[in-house]
Amino acid sequence: MKDPLVRVKYGLVLLAAFLLVAVVGYHFLGDRDWLDALYMVVITISTVGYTEQSDLPPLEKVFTIVVIATGITLAAYTFGGLIQMATEGEIQRALGVMRQEREMERVKNHVVLCGFGRMGQMVAEQLQQHKVPLVVVDHDKERVAEAQSCGFLCLLGNAIEEEVLKRAGIQRAHTLVTALPGDAENVFITLTARNLNPKLRIIARGEYFTTRNKLIQAGADRVILPAAIGAQQIAHIIIRPSTVELLELVTTPGMVDYHLDECQVPETSSLVGKTVHDVDARRRFGLLVVAVKRADGRMHFNPGPELQFQAGDTIIVMGKQSDLNRFRQAFGL
Repeated sequence: MKDPLVRVKYGLVLLAAFLLVAVVGYHFLGDRDWLDALYMVVITISTVGYTEQSDLPPLEKVFTIVVIATGITLAAYTFGGLIQMATEGEIQRALGVMRQEREMERVKNHVVLCGFGRMGQMVAEQLQQHKVPLVVVDHDKERVAEAQSCGFLCLLGNAIEEEVLKRAGIQRAHTLVTALPGDAENVFITLTARNLNPKLRIIARGEYFTTRNKLIQAGADRVILPAAIGAQQIAHIIIRPSTVELLELVTTPGMVDYHLDECQVPETSSLVGKTVHDVDARRRFGLLVVAVKRADGRMHFNPGPELQFQAGDTIIVMGKQSDLNRFRQAFGL
């Protein structure tokens, strides 16, 4: 076992089991009480030595030889792992891993991000800016170390394995993003995640148009094709440069004070039952209601004054962040 932490764990388990067997053996073979049996095991394995060996019967002598050989071997194996951990700085890493695993056991309603490459890093940065809880999964140690240095909860492992996704809290997550460069891996992760959590929202990256249908069939809710998005963006800049500039201004944090954002309408919100006219978001809050998305997915662009808000709606608005905050507080969003 190359991982010293795993080596120490297995060594401690085997050593504890052997000590138990040895104590029981001395208890019955030598007709000793439990304390004397434990004493015999300790001084035998530690090679301190004792004078009682000349008085031992043949069967107990053979048993003692086995205890010495096996005990020293297991002790050397276990403590060798500890020394390796100390020399490689593994103890500190192990404590960090344990701390992160405890945090991952508590996190919920989070995003599981599979892959911390160029796209994964940009996704993680955006989510971090909006304080969205996130768990990063990657099989590359250097990428995991980089993600940890950025303050993300990280898990070293292959996301195509069910156990790795479970450790990342897939059953408690609300979204999974698979941003690996390989389409086959993204399809497999999507299929595995969908089986583990049928209610999970899955956003998958695809390199080729032919992969899109496979990802949808595997259970992805949205498929992002970077090449297609890049081509569309270039075309839009050529055809509608001012429109693209406006969208970039309102969607890029820190560019201007105006933002394009969305609000979920819960059942407890006082907004339920009110119309666009009743709310009068433009006059009262300085907000522009761009669209309203119903719970069934229907989208109402530039809604008229008679449109009535319902529980489960998603309201897409544009305005200053301070006005957005006032709007949320006023209606319990």
